[in-house]
Amino acid sequence: MRIALAQIGTGTDPAANLELVADHTARAADAGADLVLFPEATMCRFGVPLAPVAQPLDGPWANAVRDIAARSGITVVAGMFCPAADGRVTNTLIATGPNLEAHYHKMHLYDAFGFTESDTVAPGFEPVVVDVQTAGGTVPVGLTTCYDVRFPELHLELAERGAKLLTVHASWASGPGKLEQWTLLARARALDTSCVVAAVDQPYPGDELAKKGPTGSGGSLVTSPTGDIVAQAGLDPELLVTDIDLAAVERARETIAVLRNRTTIARKAQSQG
Repeated sequence: MRIALAQIGTGTDPAANLELVADHTARAADAGADLVLFPEATMCRFGVPLAPVAQPLDGPWANAVRDIAARSGITVVAGMFCPAADGRVTNTLIATGPNLEAHYHKMHLYDAFGFTESDTVAPGFEPVVVDVQTAGGTVPVGLTTCYDVRFPELHLELAERGAKLLTVHASWASGPGKLEQWTLLARARALDTSCVVAAVDQPYPGDELAKKGPTGSGGSLVTSPTGDIVAQAGLDPELLVTDIDLAAVERARETIAVLRNRTTIARKAQSQG
């Protein structure tokens, strides 16, 4: 399976950001990718009020992403914001492409490092695994967003539901040690689950814009199921295209067996309870 990670820096104009999606999706398709991943906040960067730009999943921005995916013939996953019932927004991934229409609302909100995402964003409650079509068949892919990567149990649940590839879509706040943590966490989630992990971030925007909020650190990466870095971007905008070995998932699960042993322990604990 060939995937593309579009490390794009988005602005505050959703229409201009759609142009980035269209351009990078076309480039990914030309490179033979089956799937192109865009960061969290592809619709509009953080650091501005989100409610005025939020749109429903059947609104014009999401429909434009669907049209882009249809024209390219590949699957697109991109971050957007949708109105929530309580006046906040949801931090949402739209996944669309051949025989696929799905979405994921971010479950773990970024109330950390001095930010309180929950003030303006309502949480989701349901893990999501989607089937991405490739020339060799469908691949189960688990979707996560940014701060989710710090929570192993979500990724274990996605793996238990059949995911072989886990995607992390981020606008990772910069700061001392943050890029190193980002890389370490992606590798750790691969080791936890024996999944390939593809973690796409926004690029580092420069010191002044970085002060406005979590606007990216760069360093998008793909890891093997044993936590090795297969490919990694730098700090600047980049389209990272790489092949992933899905057969390695089954080899790792047979050899390391963390998922099988975890399930065995859980069953023993339940039977003893």
